[in-house]
Amino acid sequence: MTDNSSKIKPLISILMPVRNSEQFLTMTINSILDQTENNWELIVVNDHSEDSSQQILEDFSNKDRRITVLQNEEGDGIITALKTAFIHSRGDLITRMDSDDLMTEYKLEKMKKLYLASGKGHVITGPVKCFSDTEIGDGYKKYEKWLNHLILNEDCYNEIYRECVIQSSCWLVHRDDLIRCKAFNTNIYPEDYDLAFRFYKYGLKVRSYNELLHYWRDHPARISRNDPRYKDQQFFDLKLKYFFELDHNREKTLVVWGTGSKGKKLVKILHDKFDIPFRWVSNNLKKIGETIYGTCIEDYRTIKNIDKLQIIVTVSGPDDLKNIAVFFDENNFLQNKHYFYFC
Repeated sequence: MTDNSSKIKPLISILMPVRNSEQFLTMTINSILDQTENNWELIVVNDHSEDSSQQILEDFSNKDRRITVLQNEEGDGIITALKTAFIHSRGDLITRMDSDDLMTEYKLEKMKKLYLASGKGHVITGPVKCFSDTEIGDGYKKYEKWLNHLILNEDCYNEIYRECVIQSSCWLVHRDDLIRCKAFNTNIYPEDYDLAFRFYKYGLKVRSYNELLHYWRDHPARISRNDPRYKDQQFFDLKLKYFFELDHNREKTLVVWGTGSKGKKLVKILHDKFDIPFRWVSNNLKKIGETIYGTCIEDYRTIKNIDKLQIIVTVSGPDDLKNIAVFFDENNFLQNKHYFYFC
């Protein structure tokens, strides 16, 4: 039996950008229509689709007046589409939906109930599951496991510099809080990661429902796989932007740990875009003494002699990370005070 206590005001506005989603769109919207929560509106913005998406949307809109279909006339891309949807939304509670994903039937009901028990100043989320018509890659499996662990412990911000800690279509906030976090008024990609950073910046506390809420579809045409605005460099630019804004202490020595491809990318960005001195260390003995991008690579053990420091760790190998964790423990270094994981 469904708990009817969730079927009360406030209205939930679901914001959904759509571009060339004809293959999945019917399944996606049906998962919304099948919700145990009925008090919602779906604001869909067609982002210049060249397939039959518009016709599918119009058919659904004609059958259910809770569905509104708009065009992305303000620009091109997810951010302007989301901004358009938000401007035309009426709900006190706001969530986002990707046009190729699926909701569990109780998703909106459970998120709304948890919000009503928490109130303003909270972002509501919950576990997600990645699925595909083909085999799921190891990277997505690892990300799903890592993300759900953080979510279930309501500890997302602890590792926010590693990856996006709130899945793009599995959050719900009050309209006022979204406006306070600048809503969709930035033009920074990847937009879901940028929004997660702004939730962190403006102090929204994470509350998580403890059962699966959302099915996250992977497929070859997914925008995040093909749009250059979602490439590695964009992620590093975003991480460094917020690190220097929110957590960097100029009175401490900045250290980059790692000389792999990600470490080199990060150091190049530091050289090209930020006028901030730093030291570069490695636990790879073959790299010690080399000079790359004008910076000499030092033995990682030299940092034991630095009184005040902040370390950006770009190493991603499991064995190396275990050894680095032991080193940090032995020297009483604390995560998010002395060191920050960027991979």
